[in-house]
Amino acid sequence: QVQLVESGGDLVQPGGSLRLSCRASRTTVNILIMGWYRQAPGKQREAVAVITNDARTNYADSVKGRFTISRDNAANTMYLQMNSLKPEDTAVYYCNQVQRSGSYWGQGTQVTVSS
Repeated sequence: QVQLVESGGDLVQPGGSLRLSCRASRTTVNILIMGWYRQAPGKQREAVAVITNDARTNYADSVKGRFTISRDNAANTMYLQMNSLKPEDTAVYYCNQVQRSGSYWGQGTQVTVSS
């Protein structure tokens, strides 16, 4: 079973940038899709960005043009570059990996956007 570890969350001012990383504990050849999700206090977890095995991407409307998802297969790592951050981006960000064997989640990393 793969372990996913997120990092990069921090407190940042509005308009700032952060880069989140999600490192997998081992190489997996049957990944179907990977993605970033977030959950703000009192709200349901929502999809932010996903990337397929053939590198197709999709973004939530609220982050289009500001966030970029990418992956480095050699490093078993997925990234989320977040620019022009807004207070409404404040949430715990989780990475997810869907394989044929199941769906796996990291423990989350806190992103707080505040002046």
